[in-house]
Amino acid sequence: QGKRREAEQALRFLRGPDAPVEWECARIEDACDEQSASFQMSDLKDPGVYKPLVIGVMLMLFQQMTGINAIMFYAENIFERAHFKESDLASVIVGLIQVVFTGVAALIMDRAGRKILLIISGNEGVAMAISTTAFGVYFYLMSGLPSRAGEEPHADLAWLALASMAVFITGFALGWGPIPWLVMSEIFPSKVRGVASAACVLTNWSMAFIVTKTFQDLMGLLTSAGTFWLFSSMCLLNVLFTVAFVPETKGKTLEQIEASFRGSSGP
Repeated sequence: QGKRREAEQALRFLRGPDAPVEWECARIEDACDEQSASFQMSDLKDPGVYKPLVIGVMLMLFQQMTGINAIMFYAENIFERAHFKESDLASVIVGLIQVVFTGVAALIMDRAGRKILLIISGNEGVAMAISTTAFGVYFYLMSGLPSRAGEEPHADLAWLALASMAVFITGFALGWGPIPWLVMSEIFPSKVRGVASAACVLTNWSMAFIVTKTFQDLMGLLTSAGTFWLFSSMCLLNVLFTVAFVPETKGKTLEQIEASFRGSSGP
């Protein structure tokens, strides 16, 4: 708007007298020009566009394929199937765990880094996989044999069911719950951010609907144990995908992130 001198003075006041304000002003102008440009399908040929788009969409898909929404929606029913006497109390405890550890993730994500939390949620992804596997084993032991179908579980086994669910929710809240949304906001170039974010949100809610809608059918088709083992395998795929493809965005500028996707060094 013809006020570059004023912008440089403001930046010099903020950054100090020796800061390269001319370079920063040029970067801001480039970003504004890029943001004002409209998205075109040809942009999808740019690795700085299609790579983060694929990563963002896959993060949202994998987030829901852990089964989190179905598990939370049907928590009380799940505990009833597990013959847990205090199923309503157990579902409240699980909800509180999610709230508390989501708050913990918000406090530590800038220090720890996004990828680390996903991999810790990756180790927690491993922990999530182990916990859902354990829950599946519990269901198998309790209802897999006809003679045990109507039995009340031993108290220790009942609490194992709650502990397995608590570990799963903790892992999700620390990483795979909040981090995909944060990464999505950081990896997209300005001119495609609106379209790319919309594609990610559409993927997330579509998968949430599909997984939640089919959850009861899966429990009937694969049994309760088989359903949790399926979610366990999805958690392991999350870990592999994170290690192989998700970049660390902590402390990086948008230009550096874009350059990493294009295979060049950033400024």
